[in-house]
Amino acid sequence: MIIKYFGHSAFLFLADDQTNIITDPYSPTQGVNYKPIAESADIVTISHEHWDHNGIKEIRGEPLIIRGEGSWNEKGISIRGIPCFHDENRGKERGANTIFVFDLNGLRLCHLGDIGHRLTDEQLSIIGKVNICFIPVGGYYTVDRETAMGIIKSIAPHVTIPMHFKTQSLEFPIADVEEFLKGAENVKRIEGAEYKIDKDSLPSLGNIVVLNPVRAL
Repeated sequence: MIIKYFGHSAFLFLADDQTNIITDPYSPTQGVNYKPIAESADIVTISHEHWDHNGIKEIRGEPLIIRGEGSWNEKGISIRGIPCFHDENRGKERGANTIFVFDLNGLRLCHLGDIGHRLTDEQLSIIGKVNICFIPVGGYYTVDRETAMGIIKSIAPHVTIPMHFKTQSLEFPIADVEEFLKGAENVKRIEGAEYKIDKDSLPSLGNIVVLNPVRAL
């Protein structure tokens, strides 16, 4: 499969049969200065209803739009939505958030959306063993570096891909990815926006892969 990073929390997962999933598409406005995504999708997942994560108008085609808690099986891809919160006060500050777990091509992917707290034992049990974890690392609106590292330790994925961090195309008051990477080991920096991986090429546990947004201005 191929993972492509558009920017912010938006990714494209391209399965071997060319089925594609887009996560948390942004609307390019109000400080999010990435280029419009404007690509076709079979499935779109929305972790929460903030405009920088629910820009479905940008997506072409007639995708299945998935929101909230539940289980779906579409085109041979299993998707599970797990409820959580956007802050440490059970959503009282920023509302609800959904974690999405995807099973495709023999890999389990976990996209944490704008999670704002550590995971409970129940949430970890539902998430299960993860190969690739997508986690926000910029802080302020989401978990900070320390909490993000704690979540990664609890999930123990083979690969962690940071998202939701400061770039030249993003005006939010959040930290850049370098702050998250301080002291981190087993870091692989990809020059471009795409990362190709399959179950036979999975690295050992505890790797971090940093992608560059393809839609950066």
